[in-house]
Amino acid sequence: MKTQDNDWTAICEASDMLPNLGICALVKDRHVAVFRLQDEQYFAIDNVDPKSGASVLSRGLVGNLGERLVVASPLYKNHFDLRTGECLETPEHSVRAHAVRIEQGQVQVALA
Repeated sequence: MKTQDNDWTAICEASDMLPNLGICALVKDRHVAVFRLQDEQYFAIDNVDPKSGASVLSRGLVGNLGERLVVASPLYKNHFDLRTGECLETPEHSVRAHAVRIEQGQVQVALA
C-alpha cells in the first residue's frame, strides 16, 4: 500500500537524533518510538510496551540478535524487531512498525 504525502508527520530534524538511540513522538494520538542507527537507518515502532502498558520502548537498548535489528524493552527486556515490530520472546506482544523517511532534513513517520 502506497503512503500518501498527507499521511506523513514531521518528528524532528534528522541532525537532532543521535545514533543508536530512540526518541518518542506523538503521531496522530499514537506514541511512536523512532530510532536512528549508526549507519543512517531509521525505524519506527509503537512506543508502548504491550506487557507493561508503559510508553518506554524508545528508551530501550538498540542492538541485534543475529541478523535482526532489535530494541530491548527497558522494563521486561523483551526484544522487538525494528523492521517488523515482532516481539521475539512472545510474538503475541508484538507492536506495529511504521514507515520512516527523511525529507528535507526532517524525520517523518507515517502510521501503519
